[in-house]
Amino acid sequence: MLKFVRMLISVGIAAAIAPAAFADVVRLGADVDSATMDPRIQRNTTEYRVNNLIYDGLVQLNANLQVEPGLAESWENPEPTVWIFHLRENVMFHDGSILDADDVVFTFETILDPDLKARFRSLFTPIDTIEALDANTVKITLKEPYAPLLSYLDMGIVSKDYVEGGGNIQSTPVGTGPLKLSNWERGSRISLEPFEDYWGGSPNTDGFEFVVVGDNTARAQAFEAGDLSIIQSPLSSQDIGRLVANTQFQNEILGGLGITYLNFNTQPPLLGDPALRRALAMLVDQSTIVDAIYEGVDQVATSILLPSSWAYDASIAQPGFDPEGAKDAFAAAGWTDSNGDGTLDKDGQALSIVLSTHSEDPNRIQSLEYIQAIMLENGVDASISIADWPAFSEGVRGGQHEIALLGWLNIVDPDRLMYGQFHTGGSFNWGGYSNAEVDAHLETGRSATDVGDRTAAYQAAAAIIANELPYFVIAYQGYQVFYTDDVTLDPDARGMMRSVIGN
Repeated sequence: MLKFVRMLISVGIAAAIAPAAFADVVRLGADVDSATMDPRIQRNTTEYRVNNLIYDGLVQLNANLQVEPGLAESWENPEPTVWIFHLRENVMFHDGSILDADDVVFTFETILDPDLKARFRSLFTPIDTIEALDANTVKITLKEPYAPLLSYLDMGIVSKDYVEGGGNIQSTPVGTGPLKLSNWERGSRISLEPFEDYWGGSPNTDGFEFVVVGDNTARAQAFEAGDLSIIQSPLSSQDIGRLVANTQFQNEILGGLGITYLNFNTQPPLLGDPALRRALAMLVDQSTIVDAIYEGVDQVATSILLPSSWAYDASIAQPGFDPEGAKDAFAAAGWTDSNGDGTLDKDGQALSIVLSTHSEDPNRIQSLEYIQAIMLENGVDASISIADWPAFSEGVRGGQHEIALLGWLNIVDPDRLMYGQFHTGGSFNWGGYSNAEVDAHLETGRSATDVGDRTAAYQAAAAIIANELPYFVIAYQGYQVFYTDDVTLDPDARGMMRSVIGN
């Protein structure tokens, strides 16, 4: 491993971090490259963070997840299903054109068009109509009251004329944000430069670069060597302690807005049995994973609800680590070692499963190997499949996995982690889970305007999920960021970087 890391640093990373043309550039180490700069179809964390600098939404979320004015300087909610947004005047796109209400309407209408295959389409399907009342006024009419709407309206607004005119927004974006694309070296570096005509004032930087360094340890070493200004989660636990002890760096740790979890594919006959999923979950040693592999940066999870959420209920609990209990649960479900070969079987079928994750995160690989070892010790024929992120994520989205280890970030509302993931046919329901009672609770959680009603709905859904386990949540993720003394940063658990450039 160390030889591999040194090779990365001496060959690939040295080229990636070569000095840029800017005089004073902030360089952030990213674990993966963007695949697109079209915010409507963005998927990975680097895309969110890059696009957050290139584009503006109707609103902005600050580091405390409070909604603040963005392209909309004000709004009103005259009826439970009607929102009216008043846009700033003379806001300029990077190509010099002026933003108007038609751009906002176009952005959301295309997101809602199934042909675009927008990843977060489900967040906006409660919208019935969106219309331009005049050049600077947009009216959104909902099918029913939709409590989380404002939290999702930080979606970047694209230029209708640019897109319809044939502009390739995926590779040559045109936004209204404080930074604009200067150069994109695929797989290596995304270079942004200030947009001097930004409505919020000129950014406080000569440039901002996302430097792709896929290996966590290599990224930490590049930061220590002075080649990067900022690194943030995901980081390897063995590097965090060393960096914390180094007083020349600034360091912040926050309760994150993400989870690390096992996604069970509930469609295959084997894993379609909730009793079997519960038994398997009892072989997941969360405490050791969190304390030894992640070195206490994360927190052992109890349910799908985050402790930072207003909907959290500590009494809702999924199964804990209990190998003896798992043995009894397997037996109750008909799985025994009838052949005496050490592997559980039922009706002539061995209990064989495939655990999968992606190659870019060594902590997840180590976690999966540890889970595999415990399962093998307890009669489960568990194998591991590792692929790079594009191949792994494509397989999971296609429902080709059995048990996949991955995570969710940017959970600004319980709806964002639950509706698309657990509602029957939801756009993120990669495991094919379906429960009519859960569907009803999630629909109530979306439409209720009273926080108490929303809380009750999400807690009821979470209790069922903790029992049926389409997800087994291993950890509530912590967020950690390290940065040099010349960087000013207001830590944001989503990993957004607007505070660095003063916007």
